[in-house]
Amino acid sequence: MPIPGPIDPVPVPRPGVARADGRVELVGLPREQIRAALETAGLEPKQAKLRAKQIWHWIYNRGVSDFAAMTDIAKAQHGWLTERFVITRPEVVEAQVSNDGTRKWLLRTHDGHDFEMVFIPDADRGTLCVSSQVGCTLNCRFCHTGTMRLVRNLEPAEIVGQVMLARDALGEWPSQPEGRMLTNIVMMGMGEPLYNFDHVRDALKIVMDGDGLGLSKRRITLSTSGVVPMMARAGEEIGVNLAVSLHAVTKEVRDEIVPLNRKYGIEELLQACADYPGANNARRITFEYVMLKDKNDSDADARELVRLIKQFKLPAKVNLIPFNPWDGAPYECSTPERIRSFSNIVFEAGISAPVRTPRGRDIDAACGQLKTAAEKKSRAELDRQAEEKLAALG
Repeated sequence: MPIPGPIDPVPVPRPGVARADGRVELVGLPREQIRAALETAGLEPKQAKLRAKQIWHWIYNRGVSDFAAMTDIAKAQHGWLTERFVITRPEVVEAQVSNDGTRKWLLRTHDGHDFEMVFIPDADRGTLCVSSQVGCTLNCRFCHTGTMRLVRNLEPAEIVGQVMLARDALGEWPSQPEGRMLTNIVMMGMGEPLYNFDHVRDALKIVMDGDGLGLSKRRITLSTSGVVPMMARAGEEIGVNLAVSLHAVTKEVRDEIVPLNRKYGIEELLQACADYPGANNARRITFEYVMLKDKNDSDADARELVRLIKQFKLPAKVNLIPFNPWDGAPYECSTPERIRSFSNIVFEAGISAPVRTPRGRDIDAACGQLKTAAEKKSRAELDRQAEEKLAALG
């Protein structure tokens, strides 16, 4: 099995670069890039700065995607903007609602690749599970998403667009901090966020901006399977809460179920957690631990987990996740009794270890179940398809 590493994704339009129709996507651009794009299109600097501020407000505070709705911009300029720029969301291919209220969307990128996002409502919060890649490169054996091939990284517009789509569906425009259903974001959807670091960072900065979407960094959690070299940068440049997909406490077992462990081992990973900027008892690191029958769920495993957390003096909590089955999965879920015993041992050591209630299983929206029909295509295949389309047009 290949060891995951940095990827060379299929090239896609960068922020500020014209799309196929010649227009520039504004979603995903910071204010300064919106201003620069307006200047490049012909506005003089002072006017571009004012228009960028207005457009930013309409996109991220009001949720508007039509320039004609921007009432503080002269009507005569609406057409000029529409000819040169676009404000879009990912295309919704399918929207499903679980019996427990969980929502899942199958989304499509502008170049035809599918990915998913999930919204999980609770009594005191609503959490949006956001994807960072189409597919995944990590090959974690218990994870259905991990059986997909990686197609490409999602762009900032496609990451921010997920939050905006959820706001659309929940009717939460204009943006305001009070009374929201969508209160939290977890970067726990498809893909490894730290293998798409720049785009994830840029998107989350927009999500956290107080003049726009306005979600506090304390309400955003980034989950990694342990891309150790990028963890410190994540803390310094993004500053959100950290979750680590640990899932095992021995090299042998973690090498099997999380192959990235062969590259960055448990002790190296836990040291990176100890060094994570901003981690303290008020902002604990979350360890995700999927419960696999007779694989990682013994009392001895629980005691070793406690020992490791205390050895590295980690401000931590542990989320115990009952394994969500899928066709062809090589594992079974631990029994409820075994999960309770594991949880009790960790709790008795003074470490929070709640058992996560599975949500959205009936629509394959639970943890580890996300998988679309997206297929990895080689650069040569993409080029051949593009040539065929051109030939058909000409």
